[in-house]
Amino acid sequence: MKSNEEVVREAYRLSEGNVLDGHGFRALFTEDGTFNDMPNSLTFRGDQIPQALSGFAGVFPDVHRELLEVHAVGDVVAVELRIQGTHLGSFPTPFGEIRPTGNRIDVPTADLWYLRVGKIERFNCYNAANVLLAQIGAGPDFKSAIEAARTAATGA
Repeated sequence: MKSNEEVVREAYRLSEGNVLDGHGFRALFTEDGTFNDMPNSLTFRGDQIPQALSGFAGVFPDVHRELLEVHAVGDVVAVELRIQGTHLGSFPTPFGEIRPTGNRIDVPTADLWYLRVGKIERFNCYNAANVLLAQIGAGPDFKSAIEAARTAATGA
């Protein structure tokens, strides 16, 4: 049986843009395993897991994860990494799509992988979503937030 670290390293390999094997990635999870995108409050289960990978790769087809530190302690593997790629696909948002900019991303990330008997039970990805958005030219809209707060405060 592979070590927990080997399972996690295989998951990263399968999620690279030049490999992208969503079904192989999903096969590393327990039947009820979850992939949790923590900053965006999204949870993927079952067949949603490979769809999450292909969705991200559709926006950043050359996606690469540079592993900086990998620490395996019992059934937990903690990884510090950088998610890198080029914004070549439309980026979906609740208000519409951000058209491709060609900008490079280099997003600091920390991942926690929880394994059970050699399978991934839970994968929590803590990516700096604000950095990613800024790098594709979608910085925060402070003006609208301030105006909305003023409107709410005055009841206008």
